[in-house]
Amino acid sequence: MKLKDLLHGVKIIETIGSTDLEISAVQFDSRKIESDSLFVAQSGTQVDGHDFIQKAIELGAVAVVCERIPADLNPNIAYILVENSAIALGFIASNLYGNPTQKLKLIGITGTNGKTTTATLTYNLLEALGYPTILVSTIRILIHGKEIPSSHTTPDILTLNKIFSEAVSAGCEFAVMEVSSHGIHQNRIAGLHFQMGVFSNISHDHLDYHKTFAQYIKAKKQFFDHLPKSADALTNIDDKNGIVMLQNSAAKRYSYALKTDADFKAKILENQFEGMLLLLDGKEFWTPLIGQFNAYNLLAVYSIARLLGFEQEEILTQLSTLKNVDGRFQSFITESGIVIIVDYAHTPDALENVLNTIQNIRTRNEKLITVVGCGGDRDKTKRPEMARIASAESDLAIFTSDNPRTEDPEIILTEMEAGVEPQNFKKTLKITDRKEAIKTALKLAEKNDILLIAGKGHETYQEIQGVKHHFDDMEITKELSNQLNK
Repeated sequence: MKLKDLLHGVKIIETIGSTDLEISAVQFDSRKIESDSLFVAQSGTQVDGHDFIQKAIELGAVAVVCERIPADLNPNIAYILVENSAIALGFIASNLYGNPTQKLKLIGITGTNGKTTTATLTYNLLEALGYPTILVSTIRILIHGKEIPSSHTTPDILTLNKIFSEAVSAGCEFAVMEVSSHGIHQNRIAGLHFQMGVFSNISHDHLDYHKTFAQYIKAKKQFFDHLPKSADALTNIDDKNGIVMLQNSAAKRYSYALKTDADFKAKILENQFEGMLLLLDGKEFWTPLIGQFNAYNLLAVYSIARLLGFEQEEILTQLSTLKNVDGRFQSFITESGIVIIVDYAHTPDALENVLNTIQNIRTRNEKLITVVGCGGDRDKTKRPEMARIASAESDLAIFTSDNPRTEDPEIILTEMEAGVEPQNFKKTLKITDRKEAIKTALKLAEKNDILLIAGKGHETYQEIQGVKHHFDDMEITKELSNQLNK
């Protein structure tokens, strides 16, 4: 592809050399450069790509997009000076793959909690309605049922455009994508054409990265600020920051809520471990999903489908058949009659939501035991708050290791314990080994007791000192309960 065609839509400050070059590949990692490549030098959080311009040229790059022109210019190389290389890369990647998101109806879902469930349920609904769809989520990337391996919530922009291009070739009409605050802040969604942006909620998370809650809100809001006039912006108006998200958006604005007046409304009529009865825009329907947080998720999915032009009856018919997403309030009952719930809740808000849901359904003739940990190398302010909530809302809280990463798990647990209020300290245990913690909880539980295992949900590994060890909460709990029942 010609360099000048790849640069279509890019805001260029200065060009040195010819843009009439034939480009064989685009890379932002100098190690992947081959002959006749375009190298995009980005100012990253860990590494500055500008330090590798010379290496990229030596490996075969014939053109460089950069934010600073190098002191030593090579007369055989084209240099394109831009204000922001990450944003430029977004447009270049879209052009490289034929602007696939302009051929798809792309729905971006952002928020602290509920992104994965809402995105997955929307994908499942659209597929059930007969429309080939692509899903880009934390758990998996699916193109009309075919799984594509992924490692980030929001893959890099070259990878994204490549898979969106594959989705177009596979006949997909819709695309549903989780949009993380990291992805927004690092411009990893630049150049994508969104038809709809959806906001679920916001609470304290990722402060290790964003530093302040205000900066975290600002990152989320940036997504809506950049939506075009042709797009729809849908927000949860019950969240106090729901209206803030849409303040500067040029998109058409819509809202959904359980508690306040909104364009799309729902009410929980019945809530039990088997499912919920909802009144949704005046129609009753039953779902196997439970809890207020899932009522919000289902209402968001319903609102998305209505904005896409589907009829209420056909949406509710398919919506009522949708099952829980992996690791999101997944439950089963052991042979000895213990109710097990595995959930990804890894923020104070998410943990409180899950525990409140259980409290609203339980009879209180049974014990509620919570096994929970906090990840290493992440927002430390969550740790005491998670422990405070778990110990206050449970009959017994067992603090254990999550993904300690490079941190000492004992220190993480000590920082968690600091949040336990004096009156609740007697109903806490500290067991560092996660498998041992789950085993202890199962031994202490009796028939009809409820055991919540929180924090890891769908994850199938435990990361310790840079190594990922196989660990699946659901798998291990079933294995241990079977052993104890023998």
